[in-house]
Amino acid sequence: MEKLYDSETGCCPRFEPGPWDQKEVVLDNRLFVKDRVRSFLHIPLNFGKVMVRNMEKISAAGAVAPEPLMLCDENSLWGSDVYIAVSKEVPDAENVRISGTFLTKVFEGSYKDIRKWIGQMQQYVADKARRMKKMYFFYTTCPKCAKHYGKNYVVILAQV
Repeated sequence: MEKLYDSETGCCPRFEPGPWDQKEVVLDNRLFVKDRVRSFLHIPLNFGKVMVRNMEKISAAGAVAPEPLMLCDENSLWGSDVYIAVSKEVPDAENVRISGTFLTKVFEGSYKDIRKWIGQMQQYVADKARRMKKMYFFYTTCPKCAKHYGKNYVVILAQV
């Protein structure tokens, strides 16, 4: 099984917001494993189980991406699509590719502020005279690691 990311927690690596804050990022046919998380009013119910299942498959395939990137498409009150970046196709998983140009902005704090962050992201895109097509959320660490690091960073990627 392939080793996951180096980190002081043994789980999520420490996130550096600089490369992600107020940037324009281009994904060119970027490969991801896609799965679905069940939710109740956008509150995930089986997120941990979905992540463990997928990371086991990704690790066993030797497909861990050099840098972690997980995008969430909060497309329903009852669930969200999760895209985990991989370095190559993973057997017995839904492999998808994402392309596009994205404006990014980093937010820090409690998830209860997500509505405020969405509004700020919409304003940021408008201030750049761009039109948003879709919004993804990059939750940079799990709750345990966020507590350890003392920061809960979320990157919003707006496809323009």
